[in-house]
Amino acid sequence: MLFLPAIDLKEGRCVRLRQGRMDDATVFGEDPAAQAAAWQAGGAPYLHLVDLDGAIEGSPRNLDAVRSILSAIDIPAELGGGIRDLDRIEAYLTLGLDRVILGTAAARDPKLVRRACAAFPGQIAVGIDAADGQVAVRGWVELLYLTATDLAAELADAGVSCFIYTDISRDGMMQGHNVEATRAFAAATSVPVIASGGIASLDDVHAICALEKVGVAGMISGRALYDGALDLAEALAACGGEG
Repeated sequence: MLFLPAIDLKEGRCVRLRQGRMDDATVFGEDPAAQAAAWQAGGAPYLHLVDLDGAIEGSPRNLDAVRSILSAIDIPAELGGGIRDLDRIEAYLTLGLDRVILGTAAARDPKLVRRACAAFPGQIAVGIDAADGQVAVRGWVELLYLTATDLAAELADAGVSCFIYTDISRDGMMQGHNVEATRAFAAATSVPVIASGGIASLDDVHAICALEKVGVAGMISGRALYDGALDLAEALAACGGEG
């Protein structure tokens, strides 16, 4: 089971939002590269990066921070936020990212996902963020008349490496992960699923590990790690010792 610490970038700093609200951000660090190096030193096998400003504005806004992170680590990293075309995908992968995450672009233009997967096999993930089962886009400020499971079904044969499924209502709230929603989503697709949103304790980690049989392959945690509610070493051990 893969365990990915999250680094969310806003104006070049490490932050965490509550339910995706840009006006409710907590700054956890001024040096994203140092934080990335710390997660690597702690045993993290993979990092999850998000350009929050890019997600809202539709184009990269934290490129310098991403470059600094990649220069500070040897482990793989993925990035989402504001990636809306093939040129940007190629540019980010050229920087050294292991894969990029398409969110808004995937919901609005599924054909782009197919083109991207054909051009960059194994390096495209799709982020599906849901509020009461409905897909949210543009940094979660807009809900679509599209369910998470319908979007997953549409992209099931596109060749994506995984779906990153986030329950918006739990994200950053330290209220625990919506295990049943993740179970239902994973059971509805044959594509591996990475769970995200509200992973706040070791109990959550164990509960998600139990979903491996329905296709959950990993999990992402942010605020709980920064707050100290979840210990990275303990989480890694619960996931099998190698993330």
